[in-house]
Amino acid sequence: MLTPQDKDQLAKKGISEAQIADQLASFEKGFPYLKLEAAASIGKGIIAPEQAGYLAAWEEYKKGEATIVKFVPASGAASRMFKNLFEFLGGANNEPTTDFEKKFFDNITRFAFYADLNAACEKNTGKGIGALVANGEYKAVVAALLESAGLNYGQLPKGLLKFHNYEDGPRTPLEEHLVEGALYASGKTGQVNVHFTVSPEHRALFEALVAEKAAKYAEKYGISYNISFSEQKPSTDTVAADMENKPFRNEDGSLLFRPGGHGALIENLNDLDADIVFIKNIDNVVPDRLKDETVTYKNLLAGVLVTLQKQAFEYLQLLDSGKYTQEQIEEIIRFVQQQLFCRKADIKNLEDAELVIYLKSKLNRPMRVCGMVKNVGEPGGGPFLAYNQDGTVSLQILESSQIDMNDPEKKAMFEQGTHFNPVDLVCAVKNYKGEKFDLTRYVDKATGFISYKSKSGRELKALELPGLWNGAMSDWNTIFVEVSLGTFNPVKTVNDLLREQHQ
Repeated sequence: MLTPQDKDQLAKKGISEAQIADQLASFEKGFPYLKLEAAASIGKGIIAPEQAGYLAAWEEYKKGEATIVKFVPASGAASRMFKNLFEFLGGANNEPTTDFEKKFFDNITRFAFYADLNAACEKNTGKGIGALVANGEYKAVVAALLESAGLNYGQLPKGLLKFHNYEDGPRTPLEEHLVEGALYASGKTGQVNVHFTVSPEHRALFEALVAEKAAKYAEKYGISYNISFSEQKPSTDTVAADMENKPFRNEDGSLLFRPGGHGALIENLNDLDADIVFIKNIDNVVPDRLKDETVTYKNLLAGVLVTLQKQAFEYLQLLDSGKYTQEQIEEIIRFVQQQLFCRKADIKNLEDAELVIYLKSKLNRPMRVCGMVKNVGEPGGGPFLAYNQDGTVSLQILESSQIDMNDPEKKAMFEQGTHFNPVDLVCAVKNYKGEKFDLTRYVDKATGFISYKSKSGRELKALELPGLWNGAMSDWNTIFVEVSLGTFNPVKTVNDLLREQHQ
């Protein structure tokens, strides 16, 4: 039962009472597992195409009038990156004991933030890192790194941390993404559009860094930047529930809302004025000496996308004309099945008019080409052929929580999958008439996640919206392309910055 105060709270967030009812119903009934046909692999949903033609197609496309945007989700705090160091700071031992802690201190001078950290230590304690370590004051060093009296890295987003060293000074991931954008996402005007989604409390810091650094990279690469920011909308927050699936209330009686996860960003993506959008995680960046491979594969993915989109548009215009032969219809069916990997078992039973409606519905929707790397045991989602609610089978990126791990066959599909999702997408978000798709219409709302959290010592259930590259893009045309493992270099822990790829 919603109180008048609850209704005021909903109105301020832009959330309807019907949405709350749907969310609470999701806690009651949970989310169904997806029905799988197979894990995608080379020759079965993943392609490894010849590059030259697609690279040329992208270069040609960039000469046109299309608007290209690089979209970078950058709101997440880096706290998980420092989980081991937080444990050390709060633990009983005053000196490094674990392999992780020892590695961090043994290599501390190799981090791009070393000079800043040393200055923070001197400011806080009057001693540099060397003197503190020699004195056994390891925790003072970690405190200076993580806490607000020092660098505050424990609370800042990854995009603002110093990742890589260069002769002219360290770079943050934000800067690396600006450079990447200059290398593959500039149109014929030489303008590079980069959009970061950020949290409200960090927006000013992002804007300040852009104001400080963007001109330097614009001059270096002979381009201009159009850099924009957005925040996750309050209307995409989800209500928390107690263990009885009733609304969880704060101490003051108000409803507890939580961010809806990265799936909420489909709204931000939907607001962009763009033809083609590159999407990549904030922490998957490398120094300039390794960028060539990344740029080549980004161009490849984009080339595949614009080539397939052009063909889909031609078929849609043909179907609109009403002047087509049976052979042309069969050609379109093969394109949908073999190029877009969308199959319908009973397609032969459709009457001619039904068949044309079906083909138009499958061709006229957003399209994404997703890079897939060979599986190296990283946690996360993978590529699958899955059944949709309309009975078709298409390519989907699924997380383990969407798969029935109690079914030995499905568990084996997940565990034996040959490829992994590195979050490397290029998206086409306008239709064949040049109109923007409403991306919120292509979300599978039955693919959310429920997780267990706590607040003030009380257990609660949290609801995550369908993930941005999972259920939020479920009803898109999807193509998987194998990309080099060298394009996937995420930073999940601070010690990952010591890997050769980040040095």
